[in-house]
Amino acid sequence: MSGQDESSVRVALRIRPQLAREKIEGCHICTFCMPAEPQVMLGKDKAFTYDYVFDMDSQQDSIYTHCTEKLIEGCFEGYNATIFAYGQTGSGKTYTMGTGFDVNISEEELGIIPRAVKHLFRGIEERRQTATEQGKPVPEFKINAQFLELYNEEVLDLFESTRDMDGKRQKSTIKIHEDANGGIYTVGVTTRTVTSETEMMQCLKLGALSRTTASTQMNIQSSRSHAIFTIHLCQVRVCTPDDSESNETDNHLANGSSEINSEFETLTAKFHFVDLAGSERLKRTGATGDRAKEGISINCGLLALGNVISALGDRSKRSTHVPYRDSKLTRLLQDSLGGNSQTVMIACISPSDRDFMETLSCLNYANRARNIKNKVMVNQDKASQQISALRTDIARLQMELMEYKTGKRMVGEDGMESINDMVHENSMLQTENSNLRIRVKAMQETIDAQRARLTQYLSDQANQVLAKVGEGNEEIGNMIQNYIKEIEELRGKLLESESVNENLRKTLSRANTRSSLYAGGGSFSPAHLAPEIVASDIIEMAKKDLEKLKKKERKKKKSDHEEGEELEGEEDEYEMEGEESSDESDSEELDEKEDFQADLANITCEIAIKQKLIDELENSQRRLHTLKQQYEQKLMMLQSKIRDTQLERDKVLHNMGSVETCTEEKAKKIKLEYEKKLSSMNKEMQKLQSAQKEHARLLKNQSQYEKQLKKLNQDVAEMKKTKVGLMRQMKDVQEKNRATESRRNREIATLKKDQRKHEHQLRQLEAQKRQQDLILRRKNEEVTALRRQVRPTSGKVNRKVSLPEPLQDPSHRGIPGRPHSAGAADPNGTPRKYPLRTGSVYTTRTARAKWQSLERRITDIIMQRLTISNMEADMNRFLKQREDLTKRREKVSRKREKIATEGTDTDRSIQSLNEEMDALAANIDYINDSIADCQANIMQMEEAKEEGDTVDITAVISSCNLSEARFLLDHFLHMAINKGLQAAQKDSQVKMMEGRLKQTEINSATQNQLLFHMLKEKAELNPELDALLGNALQGIDAENGDDSSSDESSTPSPATEGRRTTTQMELLYAGSGEFDSPTGDFSASLLPLAEAQEGTGDMGTVAGHLGDRELTVSPSALSTRIAGLGVINPVSSPKSSQAARLQCVFVAEGHTKPVMCVDCTDDLLFTGSKDRTCKVWNLVTGQEIMSLGDHPSSVVSVRYCSSLVFTVSTAYIKVWDIRDSAKCIRTLTSSGQVSTGDSCVSLRSLSIPPGENQINQISLNPTGSFLYSASGNLVRMWDLRKFVSTGKLTGHLGPVLCLIVDQMGNGQDVVLTGSKDHNLKMFEVTEGVQGSIVSCHNFEPPHQECIVSLAVKGNSLYSSSRDYCIKKWDLSRKRLVQQVASAHSDWVSALGVVPGCPVMLSADRGGLLKLWHADTLAPLGDLRGHDSPVNGLATNSSQLFTASDDRTVKIWQAKGSLEEGIH
Repeated sequence: MSGQDESSVRVALRIRPQLAREKIEGCHICTFCMPAEPQVMLGKDKAFTYDYVFDMDSQQDSIYTHCTEKLIEGCFEGYNATIFAYGQTGSGKTYTMGTGFDVNISEEELGIIPRAVKHLFRGIEERRQTATEQGKPVPEFKINAQFLELYNEEVLDLFESTRDMDGKRQKSTIKIHEDANGGIYTVGVTTRTVTSETEMMQCLKLGALSRTTASTQMNIQSSRSHAIFTIHLCQVRVCTPDDSESNETDNHLANGSSEINSEFETLTAKFHFVDLAGSERLKRTGATGDRAKEGISINCGLLALGNVISALGDRSKRSTHVPYRDSKLTRLLQDSLGGNSQTVMIACISPSDRDFMETLSCLNYANRARNIKNKVMVNQDKASQQISALRTDIARLQMELMEYKTGKRMVGEDGMESINDMVHENSMLQTENSNLRIRVKAMQETIDAQRARLTQYLSDQANQVLAKVGEGNEEIGNMIQNYIKEIEELRGKLLESESVNENLRKTLSRANTRSSLYAGGGSFSPAHLAPEIVASDIIEMAKKDLEKLKKKERKKKKSDHEEGEELEGEEDEYEMEGEESSDESDSEELDEKEDFQADLANITCEIAIKQKLIDELENSQRRLHTLKQQYEQKLMMLQSKIRDTQLERDKVLHNMGSVETCTEEKAKKIKLEYEKKLSSMNKEMQKLQSAQKEHARLLKNQSQYEKQLKKLNQDVAEMKKTKVGLMRQMKDVQEKNRATESRRNREIATLKKDQRKHEHQLRQLEAQKRQQDLILRRKNEEVTALRRQVRPTSGKVNRKVSLPEPLQDPSHRGIPGRPHSAGAADPNGTPRKYPLRTGSVYTTRTARAKWQSLERRITDIIMQRLTISNMEADMNRFLKQREDLTKRREKVSRKREKIATEGTDTDRSIQSLNEEMDALAANIDYINDSIADCQANIMQMEEAKEEGDTVDITAVISSCNLSEARFLLDHFLHMAINKGLQAAQKDSQVKMMEGRLKQTEINSATQNQLLFHMLKEKAELNPELDALLGNALQGIDAENGDDSSSDESSTPSPATEGRRTTTQMELLYAGSGEFDSPTGDFSASLLPLAEAQEGTGDMGTVAGHLGDRELTVSPSALSTRIAGLGVINPVSSPKSSQAARLQCVFVAEGHTKPVMCVDCTDDLLFTGSKDRTCKVWNLVTGQEIMSLGDHPSSVVSVRYCSSLVFTVSTAYIKVWDIRDSAKCIRTLTSSGQVSTGDSCVSLRSLSIPPGENQINQISLNPTGSFLYSASGNLVRMWDLRKFVSTGKLTGHLGPVLCLIVDQMGNGQDVVLTGSKDHNLKMFEVTEGVQGSIVSCHNFEPPHQECIVSLAVKGNSLYSSSRDYCIKKWDLSRKRLVQQVASAHSDWVSALGVVPGCPVMLSADRGGLLKLWHADTLAPLGDLRGHDSPVNGLATNSSQLFTASDDRTVKIWQAKGSLEEGIH
């Protein structure tokens, strides 16, 4: 690519359409694209210009055509390319790049990568077909693909088959290196060779399935890592010579072109497709735990990328260091930013004003990227580069050879190449000659036309005369016309000969008038050398010049000998006399050198003159010979013409004699005319004969010219020999002078070195003397001070001696508050007690001025950022208000429509509602104006911040010396300490206020609960009070519904809540050992109101397992519940649901966050939660037995077997022995490591250690001897008898999300696994087997989404997926039996088999439970199990247990047979 624009980073801007949610919430569009211009307006007047701008209605095809098509074509020519998408999360980057892989995507919605793959292979086929049609060798192509993921600053290989063991959170083994040319390459990356478009898409799909994605509040499926898909293209094709070379080379090159065409070149290119993770703000995404850490890592990588773009794109920072090594992302993209690559950046933004700050940041980011200049070059292998260079050299050398042959190029006497002046003169003369040829041709045509006209005129005149006489005859007229024509032609030739002869005479006359050889400026034309006199004069002058040159040569030889002896004498004198003699000899050598050069130049000039004279003489001889031949030919031709004319005259007269007598007079007249003409022609011939005699006389002197020419040649040869001798002598003298000069330089360097050594010693002695003087002066002053102290002095003298401390050390005033150590000393160890010098004071002043400027700049930056932050907070507040007002307006609108349809009191109600709608619309308009004002103010502040950077902090700091740097560092340290202290004080005050607020909220909640409890009792007797309580509870439930997913910090601690509640309950029920409560009221008084309402709204009836205990709660149970332990409460169901055969009978409450997993036996219940605990419940007593804590994160899976509890959190499996107490006896890791005790008790961070993977689920075999854990793409096997890892099950391409273990009749374990790659696999594990085990069967057809749950009943396997589908498989025949396509309206999250009957139960993310016949998958009914997603399902011999995000576990029981339906 040539041209500056082609080497710069091109930036395209894409604006995604507004989402439905944004439209519902009333978000306005804050962007506007200028028509027919690549410009976008943000807000009211802020404009940004890019290379391409795509509005909300742009299509994928248009984006690919403008941004990527040229890059693919450039790859075929050997150019690297990169295209990467940048923007906030949810702005459409993955959709634009095409790495989402939606199953139902249409052809028009394909992204950049699928289109680029099609274009690539289509281009390969076209080039092969073109080569075949042209009869050329078919080019060879080799395509490799790599897919990398940058997750938490670790480079991971998405193609790696062993990625399960070395998983995502393990230390990556991939290394990034830089080659000699500055290119970046990776080591340890899996490279897939592909040969077709299908294989490439399969590789891309394989890597995309392994990529890390998660859900946030801003995006349901958000990319949590940066992905780089790289295509390496290598092609071997026939070299085609350039047109310029073929035009410039001669026939030899043309003949050799067939050999050149048979050569091949190898071109390589790499194309990076980069899908960056979105920049995000944690307060908007609501990310916690792993998601928060991923967001921080993403933002760090993008910050480093922004710093690189700023360093490359900002003109003021181009000379600074480019921080490529700050992040692995920038290191991988080093070629793309400022290196050898054609780069296109696609900035994806949201048009909604809610995302205004993110949009502004993205636009500024992209604006800086436009200024980056890349160094683009063709990637050839070394052999191709060498062949190309050799081909260029051959063409150049052949051109030079041709120029030497034609005389265009010549080598001078000094060996330097130069262009011959004759070439330029020849080109000019050729141009002039061509012009003159055209002109002569035109004039000749004119002469011929005029001659024809004259002949015609004369013949007509002769015919008229004959006609008058009466003798007109056509035959005579034609004959007369022919004679006249021939006479005119001869006359023209005669005039031409006369003009040539006249020119020769003029030339001879000019040559006779020349006085000397050099009078004409040194030019010797062939015409000047024609006469004999001039030639003899020139030869005589040449002889004299040669004699002079020989005399000069003899004199120079004598002078050289004498000067050589003098130089030897001077060298001896130099050793005695020193520098004076050296100067004299240098001047003499320079004079001698100048004389030699002058003589050599004169001899060279004379040789050139003589050579030119010889050339001119030779040319004149050739010219004379040519002229002689021409004159002889012309004379012979004229003589023949005259003879022919005479014969014709005689013939005509003879013919006319036979005519009548009347024609004799006419014949006489014609005869006289012809005789006159012949006489004139004879005179002309005599003139030409005299010229020929003169020419013959000149030819006689030609022998003399030849002798003179031989002599001149001999003289030139002798002069050349003399010149060679002089040059050799000069070379010897120069070598001798060079040796003498080097010897003198060495001596001078030695003297300078000695001089520097003496100066250094002198400075050391002076410094030592000054130091001794200083010490002596200080000692004298100390002695004087001691004498004064010994001698009694008056108070006046004492006041004079003891000066104030600020005057004694003025430097202390320059650094206020700086601690000074008493032991501060000078370099000699003497304490400093005296004032500093004036230079130190000046340095302190300069440093103080710099510190003040820096302090002002820092204060300005803080104020600007604080102002922008306040404006952003105001804008967010306005956005929240607009969202609330929009919701209210929608409610009012629905209410108005409802009233209009019902028709009750329509006019008045609709009028009031219309007024309310108008008021809300006015408020929304006002808020929109306020939002627009905030956005305009923010952009003004951003522009002011850019324009106000008058103080360059980097320049100020770099201009500091050491003392100033210490001064600034000291002040920065004090500032940091003061600011940190202030921040700590503010934090403590905030924490104190938060504690007070929390305590107030706890007290208020407790009082509200007590008040509700008391009012509830009274409401049984007062129906109006009961209705009011119902309305109040609905409002409270609506408010608390939004806060159900709040984080742990906003929930009151169980201990504090329990203490306050206990105190109030003791006060309320003082003096009574027991108190009665209606069913369900007790739980309502203890739990938050939202949970109490949620519990009372469930279906089910009270079971009779606990008898009368459910109506009477002992104080010990009350204190246990209040102290924070969980309890299993009975559930009362409304009358409408008492006919249901599957009813919720109990609910287990006690977790403070969503319950993620559940396991059970007939007596025990185990639940794991996001609160990092696993609770153990007694199903007989309905109490929580113990809580297994100290998990590093959420407990995602739990299993129980033989008094051992296995809990999973992040990459760890903790083994608990619950026989005596909750004690962790082993800790297993995803990589196969085992440690005794609880090795992760101190790990409270959300990060997973390097080398480990997230464990998604565990399962035990029926005998409890083996444990299987799904982590990454594999399942690890554990022998629980030895607590060792025995092997792994491999074969999945994506993470294994669920598994279940069954046992065959022969004792083999059958492990069924479902993965994110949509596949369901079966593994047969024989006891004692070790190592890697591959699947024995892969169930077909696979699901369309990842498989999330499995269940087994007898010989049937049930699987559910995120595609809302449930499938039934026959394990014996290993085939699909039946499937339900849309079993739920949301993801099916759990499957289970109802105990005691052939019924299968499924649960989804919406909390809905559905029952299906186990044999036919016929639906039996559904019911609302939870209001939140169901995360886990377990069964024992008689009950079902469902765990949900509502922090409860519900216990279900079937009454009767469920085969005929629920009701």
